[in-house]
Amino acid sequence: MGTMPLSDFYQTFAAACFALLGLWVVVVQIRLDDWRADLIGKGRRAYGVALHFALPGMMGVFALVDESSHVFWRVSFVVVAFGGAVVTFVVSSFPVLVPDGRRRTRSLPGIDRVGLAAFAAIVLYILVGVFAIKGGTIALRIDAVLLTVLVFLGFNVAWLLLFESRSSGPGPSDRTHEQSKP
Repeated sequence: MGTMPLSDFYQTFAAACFALLGLWVVVVQIRLDDWRADLIGKGRRAYGVALHFALPGMMGVFALVDESSHVFWRVSFVVVAFGGAVVTFVVSSFPVLVPDGRRRTRSLPGIDRVGLAAFAAIVLYILVGVFAIKGGTIALRIDAVLLTVLVFLGFNVAWLLLFESRSSGPGPSDRTHEQSKP
């Protein structure tokens, strides 16, 4: 049994990423009315999920642009990966400023699992960038695995956000603790 050529993998992978991105846009449209009360927090999370599908998809496309140029895929992976780490950090930074001017933090058992997923995504993006800097076929294969894990992580965060409580108040597993601004 032979291995799949990387070009075949990245072609399929990129298409799957953009299909998931399209489905996520539909989910955002479905949940938009429920999320309007917290557009800053929910909007950042929705954008973070979109990044989990769009950035790996872009890397997949960049891996196919010029298969003979290892420099091109390495540079594009490094730029997208480190950019993805920075943007994921920015859009997922907690706590979220709430309208009354106070900062809100949430306990771990609730939706803060999304925050942990964002941290894991940042680490994965950094690893993708590091292996792209290293270069070579083995590094490209490792990046393929890491990008697959990143998309899987994005799918799970999307699932959590899709099925989170539709109520505007915190539930038993999503308690808010108010504290004054530092």
